[in-house]
Amino acid sequence: MLERIREQIDCVFERDPAVRSRWEVITLYPGFHAVLMHWLAAWFWRHELKWMGRALSQFSRFMTGIEIHPGATLGRRVFIDHGMGVVIGETAEVGDDCTLYQGVTLGGTSWNKGKRHPTLLSGVIVGAGAKIIGPITLGAGAKVGSNAVVVKPVPAGATAIGIPARVVADEPHSSALSTHRFAAYGASGDDKDPLVVTVQTLLQQNQELARKVEELSCAVSTLKKEEPK
Repeated sequence: MLERIREQIDCVFERDPAVRSRWEVITLYPGFHAVLMHWLAAWFWRHELKWMGRALSQFSRFMTGIEIHPGATLGRRVFIDHGMGVVIGETAEVGDDCTLYQGVTLGGTSWNKGKRHPTLLSGVIVGAGAKIIGPITLGAGAKVGSNAVVVKPVPAGATAIGIPARVVADEPHSSALSTHRFAAYGASGDDKDPLVVTVQTLLQQNQELARKVEELSCAVSTLKKEEPK
């Protein structure tokens, strides 16, 4: 357990340049507090002490603004940055080295008792305000841009942005955080929404066609002037 706590503290240093000391993490980081309280709540849940698990998760929500159902599964070194408004549903699974920012929802679309929340494989980054809905899987190293609404699976190493989210890029994935580009809010500045690119292309083509029509119109006018009367 002490080793896992050290890992949680160390992962904050890896992913938050604002942190200054371990004492700061231990005393002032709500994401760290929420993960630790979830470990205990999940222990109660697994040992059929359901009410205790839910009570502790509600206390954690009150203290941190982060709601993690005790039935949810969190891997190692999961980092919840800022954290206010994060909601992680009962059957959600969050893999090792994942990063969630404020306002993220891992939600369900069904009232059925079975699997109804997302699965995030290792190294997934979910930007602020993003909503990942339903029993879908985000592949290892995938990134979700801020405020995106994801309702379909995202391949490993891909970036999804928009409402509804669309995949815009694929990158080679490495399980080590230090060996792949870390985009703090899930999408880099050079990510382009394919719908926007398509619209821009159509506008350019329309402008080109309008220019050609204008040239043809001028040519026809010139020919009419040159015709013998």
